[in-house]
Amino acid sequence: MYLPQHFAVTDPAVLFDLMQRFSFATLVSVHEGRPFATQIPFTVYPERNLLASHMARANPQWTSFDQNQEVLVIFQGDHSYISPTWYAKHPSVPTWNYMTVHAYGKVQIVEEPEAVKALLHDLVVSYEQQWKMEELPQDYLHGMIKGIVAFQIEITRLFGKFKLSQNRSRADQERVIAALEQSPHPGDRAVARQMKKRLEQV
Repeated sequence: MYLPQHFAVTDPAVLFDLMQRFSFATLVSVHEGRPFATQIPFTVYPERNLLASHMARANPQWTSFDQNQEVLVIFQGDHSYISPTWYAKHPSVPTWNYMTVHAYGKVQIVEEPEAVKALLHDLVVSYEQQWKMEELPQDYLHGMIKGIVAFQIEITRLFGKFKLSQNRSRADQERVIAALEQSPHPGDRAVARQMKKRLEQV
């Protein structure tokens, strides 16, 4: 990804935090010579530098997984339109502020039934407060598992890009924050919070 230095984020803790908060991500690989993408939820294991997920067995993407192919997982955080009318200096043009993490790695398909159940359990407990996978009838659960392919991705490269108006003056950044804070859209206000947090650290 195009990554100007002033937008780069290298702190693994910050990157893994975004990955865990926005864990419904896009897996990109090469299948039959062409880019292929699937949107799926991931379980993020920062302490193991690992991602895990699964996809429908009917999805052909997994048939091209091998240990020699590097895949890309794109985690997209909050983002917002930035109007040039919010700047003090003119002329200016519109832009977009956003936060994203690109994780590259090697895929390993998980086939052992108990290991697959463990990965599914971790994914479920990440989101579910009441429903328990273990309460399903075993024959039903076994049938569902037969319809998916589980896999892990060992992260080999990790890049973060937080484009938060760092290339503008502090006055412009403060004006953008003020405008975004008034937005009815939660994503806009989330970007404002991230911009304010960054300014406090400068």
